[in-house]
Amino acid sequence: MSDVPFEIFLVAPPGLEAVLCEEARERGFAEAKVVEGGVAFMGHWPDVWRANLEIRGAGRVLARIGGFRVMHLAQLDKRARKVAWGDVLRPDVPVRVEASCKRSRIYHAGAAAQRIETAIAEEFGAPISADAAITIKARIEDDFCTISVDSSGEMLHKRGHKEAVNRAPMRETMASLFLRQCGYGGLEPVLDPMCGSGTFVLEAAEIAAGLNPGRDRSFAFEQLATFDAAAWQKLRAAQPAATTPSFRFFGSDRDAGAIEMSRANAARAGVGEITQFVQAKVSEIERPDGPPGLVIVNPPYGARIGNKKQLAPLYQALGRTLSERFSGWRVGIITTDVALAKATGLPFKPSPQSVLHGGLRVTLFATDELA
Repeated sequence: MSDVPFEIFLVAPPGLEAVLCEEARERGFAEAKVVEGGVAFMGHWPDVWRANLEIRGAGRVLARIGGFRVMHLAQLDKRARKVAWGDVLRPDVPVRVEASCKRSRIYHAGAAAQRIETAIAEEFGAPISADAAITIKARIEDDFCTISVDSSGEMLHKRGHKEAVNRAPMRETMASLFLRQCGYGGLEPVLDPMCGSGTFVLEAAEIAAGLNPGRDRSFAFEQLATFDAAAWQKLRAAQPAATTPSFRFFGSDRDAGAIEMSRANAARAGVGEITQFVQAKVSEIERPDGPPGLVIVNPPYGARIGNKKQLAPLYQALGRTLSERFSGWRVGIITTDVALAKATGLPFKPSPQSVLHGGLRVTLFATDELA
């Protein structure tokens, strides 16, 4: 492996780059900085492996392996052939190329991807396949082509534990960043009164138990020429042992199927013992015994016109229940609509910027400790 550091890029949900940067720095990537679309820092291949294993909020980890100015396709073809593909790729592992073009003389992304695939196949000999596990990403912006390899493979919200999900689930990566935005650091209980498949509850429990998000899955970097299996095993073995927190994590939902799903997902994730799921309406939830903590919830939004008025009573019931029973707890509600958030009657702090989730812009509305 080369001693020359290269840029490592963590893909963030748009609007949550700064929150992801905070997590990266906390994880020991001290030079991490916010850039468009994510977080960047300089490092080596073991840093790429560790980022995939440990960082909860990143969608992917990209390793920047080359870059050059390029004005037309013939030039792209020529310069792509000079990239040291053999330093990173293996000749026996299939590859595919995805390209994007922005403000550049090369504007046809499909043609650009094809030229780079041809260069890899002819100069290096790696097979090209549409469903290859290794993806090279070429971003042509302002006539500069940046070449990256996606070290993650399957997106990182796929932790390997959730077989069951409900409709419109929130990705684990985004849920972990919203938890962080609410000031959650694993030292208090968390309750989600509309838990769906249990995402917030599972993320919170794993954080408190010290379980790495990538502990039970494989990654694309394991099929690169830069991979060292012994060093990777050593890195995984050096992780701190999981701990059992003294408090619990709670989920409830009016749907019995959601509760069944959440319990199964928690068992697969290894947090079944510290999580508790019950079937209950919002108006029926009770404050758990023990210390106060965080209530976090992603209620229905009513995206279609006319649905929002029907949802107001649900938000009112949620606000009333929390105000009456959850003194000392903080609340975080993720929704598309200020009016729905206000219907809770809860004392929200000024909100951060909205974030794209499932094609909609959602905002976190958070409180301090309730009186």
